[in-house]
Amino acid sequence: MFTGIVEEAGLVRQIIETPGGIRLRVDSSVCGEDARIGDSIAVNGCCLTVVEIADVTTGKVLSFDLLRETWNRTNFSSVGEAAVVNLERAMAANGRVHGHFVTGHIDGTGIIDTFEKRGADWYLRVRAESDLLRYIVYKGSIAIDGISLTVAEVTDENLAVWIIPHTYEVTALRQRRAGDLVNLEADLLAKYVEKITAK
Repeated sequence: MFTGIVEEAGLVRQIIETPGGIRLRVDSSVCGEDARIGDSIAVNGCCLTVVEIADVTTGKVLSFDLLRETWNRTNFSSVGEAAVVNLERAMAANGRVHGHFVTGHIDGTGIIDTFEKRGADWYLRVRAESDLLRYIVYKGSIAIDGISLTVAEVTDENLAVWIIPHTYEVTALRQRRAGDLVNLEADLLAKYVEKITAK
């Protein structure tokens, strides 16, 4: 379980095909400080397991194995080497929940339709499938590339959020442009309500 508060923007060092799937290697300083094999870390909002840790002079390189299903359902297929990705360690049971409960299970991807500076802040509008948008509500929570954000607008075709300067500067959003793919995770509560009330 995560909170959607990104701890650092890591750099993709390598993406390689392996007999079992795809190996993703990411430079990390903050999340790599106390990382252990088997730890869960959200990478662009996707919960991945640390399978290897390599020490380097500037920090650590964390390795993750991706299933082909994960590769196909997330924006990792559009993330290349030297790209910046959002990293967050699993929430500590005695910690504060500053964002919202994020599972790290990506519901789907969206395409950035508009991303522009308006005043001191940034306006981000994302086009997504209707089967995902049905879980999104005005003033509700959404995780975009693992960042906990408040929904400012929602229609049948897209959702929009506002990004404060701090979030823009410390996350991978600073590399995003219109046309880019982003990972989306809707609030878990909406899915449970749908299941319970279904006839």
